[in-house]
Amino acid sequence: MYAAERQQRIVTVARAAGRVEVLALADELDVSPETIRRDLTNLERSGALRRVHGGAIPVERLGFEPSVATRAERFVAEKERIAKASLALVPDEGTILLDSGTTTLALARLLPTDRELTVVTNSLPVVIALSPLKSVSLYVLGGRFRSRTQAAVGDWVATALADITVDVAFLGANGLSLQRGLTTPDPSEALAKRAMAAAARQSIVLADSSKVGSEHFSRFASLEDISVLVTDTGLDIETAQELEAHGPEVIRA
Repeated sequence: MYAAERQQRIVTVARAAGRVEVLALADELDVSPETIRRDLTNLERSGALRRVHGGAIPVERLGFEPSVATRAERFVAEKERIAKASLALVPDEGTILLDSGTTTLALARLLPTDRELTVVTNSLPVVIALSPLKSVSLYVLGGRFRSRTQAAVGDWVATALADITVDVAFLGANGLSLQRGLTTPDPSEALAKRAMAAAARQSIVLADSSKVGSEHFSRFASLEDISVLVTDTGLDIETAQELEAHGPEVIRA
């Protein structure tokens, strides 16, 4: 078993059981405890697990939410592929909404300059990326600013969105599962995302495959509420078909 396969197995076990222990993993995977400790260190650095005495706990159980800077370093190639695949879903003209997140930011950076688009966003990095584009009419949602996600959240965002309609909302999510739908750690983020989905004629979720199967504290949408999930080929075909049976078309980029 290669290191990447072993580490994926560790994450799967941790999410299913709620925690993993070094000695038990070493016995199950037939490697030394020191190898497992190195794996856990690498998984903590990637943001998948948090080390605890004798083992590790999945970040979802701790309510841990990595910063934008941390997330920007993870799954970079996958996010670029997701963003490129999502370009085909951007209308030739009209109004789109870009949620906060590193994958939606990757899409913002790829938006064509030859289309007259109105873009609504709560994300400061997206505002910075799009502000030089003369072809974009940019509307910025205000509210309480969360430094962890670099986004405006909460009631002010929801109130503003209640009075508008957009053609397509491109949403991010920290977790996506058959049982809980779309989730995020923070209730004020969930409130904003819920309002975004309600304001859109079509909701599209951009999420790398590591998010599938994860569940976080605050639920903001069911699978039936979204039209399309754009993810990467790390999501197996069987799981993609299962998700499609519950509503969204799944695009694996």
